[in-house]
Amino acid sequence: MTTAPFGSWSSPINADLIVSKSVSIGEVFVGGVDVWWSEARPEEGGRVQLVRHRPGGGAIDVLPEGFGARTRVHEYGGGAWWLHGSDVVFVNWSDQRLYRLAAGTSTPTPLTPEPADRHGDRYADGRFTADGRWVVCVRERHESADAEPINEIVAVRVHHNGEPAEPIVLVSGSDFVAAPRVDPSGNVLTWFRWNHPDMPWDGTELCVASMYDDQSDDGQIVVGDTRVVAGGRDESISQPEWAPDGSLLFISDRTDWWNLYQVSAEAVHELVANGVAADATPIAPVDAEIGVPQWVFDNSRYAVLADGRILVAWFKLGIDHLGVIPAGGGAMVPLESPFTALSSVRAFGYGAVVVGASPTSEAVVAVLDIPSKPDIDGSTAVLSAPLRPARDLGIGTEWYSTPEPITFATSGDRFAHGLYYPPTNPEFTAPDDERAPLIVLSHGGPTSAARPQLNLGVQFWTSRGFGIVDVNYGGSTGYGRSYRRRLIGEWGIVDVDDSIAATRLLVDRGDADRDRLIIRGGSAGGFTTLSALTFRDVFAAGCSLYGVADLEALARDTHKFEARYLDSLVGPWPGRSDIYTERSPIHHVEDLECPLIVLQGLEDEIVPPNQSQMIVEALDANGVPWAYLEFEGEQHGFRQAATIKRALEAEAYFYSKVLGFDLADDVEPIDIAHL
Repeated sequence: MTTAPFGSWSSPINADLIVSKSVSIGEVFVGGVDVWWSEARPEEGGRVQLVRHRPGGGAIDVLPEGFGARTRVHEYGGGAWWLHGSDVVFVNWSDQRLYRLAAGTSTPTPLTPEPADRHGDRYADGRFTADGRWVVCVRERHESADAEPINEIVAVRVHHNGEPAEPIVLVSGSDFVAAPRVDPSGNVLTWFRWNHPDMPWDGTELCVASMYDDQSDDGQIVVGDTRVVAGGRDESISQPEWAPDGSLLFISDRTDWWNLYQVSAEAVHELVANGVAADATPIAPVDAEIGVPQWVFDNSRYAVLADGRILVAWFKLGIDHLGVIPAGGGAMVPLESPFTALSSVRAFGYGAVVVGASPTSEAVVAVLDIPSKPDIDGSTAVLSAPLRPARDLGIGTEWYSTPEPITFATSGDRFAHGLYYPPTNPEFTAPDDERAPLIVLSHGGPTSAARPQLNLGVQFWTSRGFGIVDVNYGGSTGYGRSYRRRLIGEWGIVDVDDSIAATRLLVDRGDADRDRLIIRGGSAGGFTTLSALTFRDVFAAGCSLYGVADLEALARDTHKFEARYLDSLVGPWPGRSDIYTERSPIHHVEDLECPLIVLQGLEDEIVPPNQSQMIVEALDANGVPWAYLEFEGEQHGFRQAATIKRALEAEAYFYSKVLGFDLADDVEPIDIAHL
């Protein structure tokens, strides 16, 4: 074992390894005996490919060259493709039109007309009707740059003669709609909706309406009066699903936790037909989160299994778990599983398929065999067979830093949470009298959460001798509605307080060097980073990735989905513009005296490049060391392999020069002003 200063350790976890054959697995669907999933591939310029796994035949790519399944609805996307048997309908990234790739064919055919303006019509979050004749989905229509887009639920003909037909509008009038799902009979449509200034994790309404399809070749679908099942401005509802018996399942946080509820088929019928209010019954209540925030479409956190049981993913104290609810109700039985982060839970055969990851494994697509009886200790083993295994990285798990869930005291006599990753390298140790530099991660959102899964971007740092703390500050999800709402009116305060409190804990424990503290974050996490560097004197360096510098500019310039997000996080705008000025780092640049590297995509429509450029100009005027890199072709979040590699190596180079250690890697230098 070699003794060397923290930060200077050599590691096989380098930028080339991180981007080589890396993928980000998205949604999973089941078509008969086949399992399909989506993969975002940095080495293909961020293209999203669909992959099909056939029993005994392995996995094959589905989409031909020139096509990729990704939607721009809400700019964050999700829910960009749907299955009916072996037919797939998807949103093509380049033109945002819907295409069908029919079973046995290799060339997609367009289902929707080409709009007058490029990307003028965008689609997401759909499902086929049971007969496969229609897709019912969300459409976001951009008619004018001076007006907000119109969000509606539409029906699209899957089989058409001649030119693609204009979709039929089924539901309109709300600012936002999501999750249109048709019941097994084909006669009832459900969805949820919300309006400005709320976000979907603040307040939504679950709705139903009768639906009639006249079954003719050039047929029409007609939707009846809207009935509200549940919800309101103080209740967040998500993931409505129809059970095989016609009952309606959904997730609600009405008791502080996102838990599962059910409305019987009879109650749904009475509500639709006669307007009789429907009672929702809680299913196996737990003090844990089944739901997740609706940043992207088509999150799936539970599934009804073939035998009537319900498989759920539930989040507690920073870690995902699995559980099964007996058919007909009863207490949830916790399940053993190798995964600590879960998504896209779907029924498959007599078991299920999920996307799962752990601190020592990147995300995999895994089939779960769920035994029918629990072990005597109350838990049931889950056998996992990966259909899409993790990359073979060629390194052992001894290189991976395993996160420690931490809870710590913070401002307001409260507690906050995080995940601490200690420096880990089997070939190096530091001198006994040295403490490690610490990187504080501020997750995006800010209504989101740190996830305990193998992230080579984290391991890049820990294997070089940095500690990492991924902070789930007040306002994060996974700890109940009241914890999530700590950030109401307090963005830029609570998140910064909690990030500093986590830092103090680790300094006091001897895990971190108080003189080498770094904070980094992207998007909303970039705002937390910039706020901490501007208004507090704790950190020695920072990194802002497409971070928010001017709250008023964000409120004025951002896209529809987040246009009123700051009303709750900061205050009504422009009525409380004084708070926006008070909280915005750009208005206090005289206090920004900490070295900073800024990374920005030039096609970002969520946090436009001018936000980063304003901060760089301020740093330059103050004579503070700074570096600024812009990336062509990148939106909100970096997806191209060359960008990911360059950004990571530039950040490491910047820290080595600012903090004064020798970087073991041979990386391309960057220009650092005032150093």
